[in-house]
Amino acid sequence: MFASFSSSLRGLGALLALLVAGAALSGCASMSETVAPAFADPAKYELYDCKQLEGERKLLAKRTDDLRALMEKAETGAGGAVVSELAYRNDYVAVRGQAQLAEDAWRRNRCRETPPEATPPAPSPAAAKPAPKSGRAAR
Repeated sequence: MFASFSSSLRGLGALLALLVAGAALSGCASMSETVAPAFADPAKYELYDCKQLEGERKLLAKRTDDLRALMEKAETGAGGAVVSELAYRNDYVAVRGQAQLAEDAWRRNRCRETPPEATPPAPSPAAAKPAPKSGRAAR
């Protein structure tokens, strides 16, 4: 009788530990938007010009999307929410903080997006045709 009580008490303790961990992790997830800049260097983008900021913003947006996709993929597996939080959340928060600081510098410098370069016109079909070959060698 004592053995069954002890094992059920351990099971209850394990369940309680999982609930506490889940609550703590969900609290971290909701704080990420407000704490994100704390994980980035506020002076990092001070000397960047608009062209550098534009490239950095694109890079950070891609990295954010990649991390979000990895987190969503991890959440589909067993224990996925915990794996997602432990493996990717810190990187995600840091990248979001950097992106926010880059956006602030972008607005402060009054930068504008660079328009995409015009593609060169395609060569006309007449110009693309090779010269006809003659049977004689050129002299």
